[in-house]
Amino acid sequence: MSRCIVETELQSSGNKSDVDNYLDKIMKYIPSEIVGVWITIKTMVEGNDNVPENSILWGIFIFCLFLTFAYIRLLPAGFKRKPTVKQGIISVGAFMIWAIAIGGKPFISISWYQPIYGSILMVLYTVVIPLIPLEKRKLS
Repeated sequence: MSRCIVETELQSSGNKSDVDNYLDKIMKYIPSEIVGVWITIKTMVEGNDNVPENSILWGIFIFCLFLTFAYIRLLPAGFKRKPTVKQGIISVGAFMIWAIAIGGKPFISISWYQPIYGSILMVLYTVVIPLIPLEKRKLS
């Protein structure tokens, strides 16, 4: 499955069924592989008492932001169309919000952070992102 979101029949391979519906868009926007990387590394770091957890986790979080954009834009090399820059940016936002919603370190080091903020943001962002058009639409 390509990560490229297909919004119109002209972008598809000719079949009307190739146009992505709401749930397809959610699946393609949320970088589940990178969220999995974050959870795995976060668990490994938090389980080790001999490392500066916050520093390492902030570094990994920032690395995962860049990795998300690169993963979305560069991975689909075998497909005719690549995901747009806008889709990459939306996916970076999705990773950031999912990581905050997962909570714990390093985010608890921020004075105003409350875990509920990330959970609320995650629900709202996930509902809204499929509604954002990737290409300019002409007003009729």
